[in-house]
Amino acid sequence: MSSASFGEPSVQVLEQQDLEQGDAAPRPARRRVKRKTWQTVVWFVVLAVITAIVLYPLVWLLFATFKPNAEFGQNPALLPESPTVQNYVTVMEGIAGIPMWRFFANSLILAVLAVIGTVMSSALAAYAFARIQFKGLGILFAAMIGTLLLPFHVVIIPQYLLFNSLDMIDTFWPLVLPKFLATEAFFVFLLVQFMRQMPRDMDEAARIDGAGHIRIFWAIIVPLIRPALITCAIFAFIWSWNDFLGPLLYLTSPDNYPLPIALRLWNDQTSTSDYGATVTASFIALVPVLLFFIVFQRFLVDGVATQGLKG
Repeated sequence: MSSASFGEPSVQVLEQQDLEQGDAAPRPARRRVKRKTWQTVVWFVVLAVITAIVLYPLVWLLFATFKPNAEFGQNPALLPESPTVQNYVTVMEGIAGIPMWRFFANSLILAVLAVIGTVMSSALAAYAFARIQFKGLGILFAAMIGTLLLPFHVVIIPQYLLFNSLDMIDTFWPLVLPKFLATEAFFVFLLVQFMRQMPRDMDEAARIDGAGHIRIFWAIIVPLIRPALITCAIFAFIWSWNDFLGPLLYLTSPDNYPLPIALRLWNDQTSTSDYGATVTASFIALVPVLLFFIVFQRFLVDGVATQGLKG
């Protein structure tokens, strides 16, 4: 005997009652909607809390730029007790007679040249490894991959001796020239994997029409690997902008210092460190990286996500 015979209403009866009372949806559907809404609210709250935790150091840094030196070490709170813009005035005036814009311009020059050199040289090297068959291809590619396992500190002294013999110390050449020689094996490997996923039919069709490797590379390959190129450009810009060891090793004149070295000067200029100026200069140096990442974030996601696709 069914449960409805013992006085328990069936699902059809409940739905009919809901419809008679003017409800557009049956009870089970409403329960599912309520449960889904509850889960969405919980996830939203959890993600909001995680976002606040991640962004709190950046927000604290922003408000700390308005704190006077006396509050550092005394007021760890988010908001300053006596807000001031003197830190920005001090930073813009520069240090040791060198204005802040000079350090900023040096970093920008190094970062832009690093992006151009890295993208161009890595794309050409990757095309050779991925689309051209020649003797020793496997050995050269394995050697290139092996450089990823080689720590940078191992080659510091040989590189310094090389550039010193070429009379390039205290110039931008040691920091820029290797970027144009495809020395970044990570980017070369990234582009090689991207190109190997692309079918060779277009290459063969272009070759039948009389196109050479330069035409195929520029007219066919480059437009198709645009997401990967932008990914390489983002990482190259950030790595060059934040590079501290390279400029510290090769640059000796304060006029040539980029922002990472200039930030250190705020703590070494006197016996007492100017924490307000240091924090403010750090925030100013961080802004271009944030803007660069926000603008090209979509291309970065596309370039990384498409690595798992097969053409």
